[in-house]
Amino acid sequence: MSQTSVLVLVGSLRAASVNRQLAEAAVQTAPEGVSVALYEGLGEIPFYNEDIDVPGAVPAAAQALRDAVGAADALLLVTPEYNGTTTAVLKNAIDWISRPYGSGAVKAKPVAIVSASISPNAAQWAHGDTVKAVGVAGGTVVEAAHAHFGGVGERFGAAHPREDAEALTQLGATLHELVTAAGQRVDA
Repeated sequence: MSQTSVLVLVGSLRAASVNRQLAEAAVQTAPEGVSVALYEGLGEIPFYNEDIDVPGAVPAAAQALRDAVGAADALLLVTPEYNGTTTAVLKNAIDWISRPYGSGAVKAKPVAIVSASISPNAAQWAHGDTVKAVGVAGGTVVEAAHAHFGGVGERFGAAHPREDAEALTQLGATLHELVTAAGQRVDA
């Protein structure tokens, strides 16, 4: 049996962001037979522009993202909430992986979204906007796999999420649902 691969895209570029820490904690909850990898390099990808999305001349950073997403069995997106919505870096990544239209790397790919913010809202607006963008881009949103973390400044201010048993349980359940969806996926 082949290993299931999950690629994690983090919507915050800050090295010590709680969202990145949640992604790191998700990696450690991967069950046997599942590879979970954080994608590095979202900050190097230019803003999506059809003028530079030309076959044979796609910017290397954007092509690398498309290739990594295409090779993965499923995606885990981890997003903070900036000004009541998802981050520009995550939306830009979704734009790049949605193209070419109708056959982008995210097409029919199972996707789960983890959202986290300092507010008790737990980045629900960012979550909703990310779900919408992924769905329009052609990804298969796995609602049962989502997780939300609110009040992260207090909750994870003194300790990494990997030290929070409840967070690890939530992230493990998210991965379980996502991997299950990837196993049930039928290529279109």
